[in-house]
Amino acid sequence: MKNKLFALVGPHACGKSTIIQELIRLGVHYVPLYTTRSPESYVHNPVTAAKMYRFVDKIDFFKQEFLVKITYKGEYYGMMKNEILSALQNHENSVIISDVQGIKQLSKLLKDSFESIYIMVDYVTLVERMLRLKHNNDEIKYHIEYAESNGEFDTWKIANHVVKNIVSFDTTMNQVLAILRMMTPISKQQERLPGQQ
Repeated sequence: MKNKLFALVGPHACGKSTIIQELIRLGVHYVPLYTTRSPESYVHNPVTAAKMYRFVDKIDFFKQEFLVKITYKGEYYGMMKNEILSALQNHENSVIISDVQGIKQLSKLLKDSFESIYIMVDYVTLVERMLRLKHNNDEIKYHIEYAESNGEFDTWKIANHVVKNIVSFDTTMNQVLAILRMMTPISKQQERLPGQQ
């Protein structure tokens, strides 16, 4: 069976980070993103951010050999070439977080070693989650407008898979695990709502 890299994609607060954290807990290999964004800007979830990102300044960022570089909300993000290649050589499944630019680039570069999973949620769910994250009204408006203007709600059209993350987080996780060819379902006794860790 061919080793694969899977990218989770979707608008802010759709649940990508929560899903990635659960996959890491289950032993799935995660390839971190390098970013010029400041760690202090992750005030709503600094612990998760520290696990998922490698923070570098702009000078160091452009010295690195990235397979893919993307910009998101004015900051740079990159996936290290050697880490992606190592993931494909050494791990049956690896996961990353990306955006539409990233999945377009990776699908061309990695071809059948790459698949994308769009995490779909509705507007009401997004707003509820952002409120739980303690975003104020201006921040919520910004995130929704950014997603709309950058086509984040339409990325499902080019993704390989679409998973709804609306009602049961365990249902969402079981669907993601099936896509990753990991058929061990999460127990009903551990059932959580979307957004819960």
